[in-house]
Amino acid sequence: ILQLLTSCPLSRNYCVTTQFAFQENEIKLLTAEIERLKNFGCLGVSPSLEGLRDENAKLKYRLNFLKKSLQEERSKSTKSMININSCLQEIFGAAIQAAYPDLENPPLVVTPSQQPKFGDYQCNSAMGISQILLKTREQKVSPREIAEKIAKNIPANECIEKVEIAGPGFINVHLRKDFVSKQLSSLLISGVQPPAIGKRKKVVVDFSSPNIAKEMHVGHLRSTIIGESMCRLFEFAGYDVLRLNHLGDWGTQFGMLIAHLQDKFPDYLTVSPPIGDLQAFYKESKRRFDTEEEFKKRAYQCVVLLQSKNPDFIKAWNLICDVSRREFQKIYNCLDITIIERGESFYHEMMKDIVKEFEDKGFVQVDDGRKVVFVPGFPVPLTIMKSDGGYTYDTSDLAALKHRLCEEKADILIYVVDSGQSVHFQTVFAAGQMIGWYDPKVTRVAHAAFGVVLGEDKKKFKTRSGDTVRLIDLLEEGLKRAMDKLKDKERDKVLTPEELKAAQTSVAFGCIKYADLSHNRLNDYVFSFDKMLDDRGNTAAYLLYAFTRIRAIARLANIDEQMLRKAAREEVLILDHEKEWKLGKCILRFPEILQKILEDLLLHTLCDYLYELATTFTEFYDSCYCVEKDRQTGQIVKVNMWRLLLCEATATVMAKGFDILGIKPVQRM
Repeated sequence: ILQLLTSCPLSRNYCVTTQFAFQENEIKLLTAEIERLKNFGCLGVSPSLEGLRDENAKLKYRLNFLKKSLQEERSKSTKSMININSCLQEIFGAAIQAAYPDLENPPLVVTPSQQPKFGDYQCNSAMGISQILLKTREQKVSPREIAEKIAKNIPANECIEKVEIAGPGFINVHLRKDFVSKQLSSLLISGVQPPAIGKRKKVVVDFSSPNIAKEMHVGHLRSTIIGESMCRLFEFAGYDVLRLNHLGDWGTQFGMLIAHLQDKFPDYLTVSPPIGDLQAFYKESKRRFDTEEEFKKRAYQCVVLLQSKNPDFIKAWNLICDVSRREFQKIYNCLDITIIERGESFYHEMMKDIVKEFEDKGFVQVDDGRKVVFVPGFPVPLTIMKSDGGYTYDTSDLAALKHRLCEEKADILIYVVDSGQSVHFQTVFAAGQMIGWYDPKVTRVAHAAFGVVLGEDKKKFKTRSGDTVRLIDLLEEGLKRAMDKLKDKERDKVLTPEELKAAQTSVAFGCIKYADLSHNRLNDYVFSFDKMLDDRGNTAAYLLYAFTRIRAIARLANIDEQMLRKAAREEVLILDHEKEWKLGKCILRFPEILQKILEDLLLHTLCDYLYELATTFTEFYDSCYCVEKDRQTGQIVKVNMWRLLLCEATATVMAKGFDILGIKPVQRM
């Protein structure tokens, strides 16, 4: 029972009738057992009376625990949004099991129907089962016959109105309208509540990760935006999320930076050096390192003193890091990024133990003075110690992996890093498995790779002079273009200065984020301000304008939030019109969209869904009057409240989708 209560899968809250019945039956049995034990006491069976009383007390405790757990489960299940696809999978899984009890791991395929004539969902398992029966048992059974057998074994449930067998063996599923209406009402009353995940798991997400003394450029944009959105999704789903910024804040480059700092600002220990342009400072030190032999020698000495934790050199290192941190934070403030700094320096003291652990287990080979680790299946080894005794990125990443697995106790570990690092991370992860830090069947370790940002010429995004585009310049250009767009639409004439500023920020940063997130992260994408600011098609500009219009419908009908809440509790959402029905089903697909992203980490699926929801709403709004007005006077003569509630449900789901994507809509635009 305890296992049932704490470790059920994500979909458990969606079809809980059987679970509740099981728990209620258990409560009845325990109650009867307690009564039986009381009767034993009346018989005066003295030798075992104390034992019976102890058992009675334990049973009472268990009974109370079960009652409390059942009450909590019921409370959660009524508030959480139902994943209809998961619910149907459970139903059809039970039907297939009943129809073919001896079949091991039968295929379970349930998808939304693409056309209304084929119902609302389809179960397409019959074809796969037909092939399995032919291959494993040499039984030739038509998929249609299998589909009919599955349909006959569908258990009683609250969501299916009817099923139809179509074509070679598709099972078309028609949902009950009262079921969909009830779920929409629950959404309006409770808000967008995530499904329960059972045991709360810990997720560590490594993202952004710029280098100290170098400015963030357009290459950091994707990792920062994708990583933030992934964190928001896992947090919404109820996971314990640790957001880590693996800064490049340690290494030989700091020797030349400190040496240059000593020359340029000799009183840096007592007077804070006015380093305005750290990028220029870095280039100056690099030029000297490459051209001045004496400077180069001194830079190497500075590295040794830094790594030996000399206080003066630690202070110099901190000064340089602080300048970078301030610049990074400007970017994070613009994009509303929350992240904890844990750079390479954090793991420096652990690296010696990492090398020793691999040596003790016999995995280390010496190659031209270097200590390397060959991982089966990977031709290039990991270098865990250089010939001069220094450590490498490989050592640092192995130390970070072990700390996150063994100290942070991560259940899920996600690295949001560009595709160019794929082989490196696959090798590091395989090394972690080889040495026994984790079992991939228990712990999920994933590289969420992404492609590069291209210019409109389909080449790597650069400035006209060929330099890498600074991220702060890109964001400022976005703000300028967003304001131009708003003024072109004459919004500056109807919005207050504060509203105009809020709209500018919302459009600029929302469009930059959405343009990235709406593309499959595995692919390269073309960065175009003109396309992302277009208010037609699948863009943030279109969705933000659509959201603002939806929110305004009730307000223009003089229906306030309190009236909507009251109506949500009292009104039945009528879904008789085909566009009402289509919109209602689309709204309720939100949990299955999120579940898919939790599995494959592809956020463009959410963008595609939000665009589909907005266009489905437009179809509904064009066909169904929410507010009816007198054609001559313009006075409101009728408010169709159930349709206003559909507007509210649409906006509620869109708002949560925006929140996961890190986009901030405004009330007026």
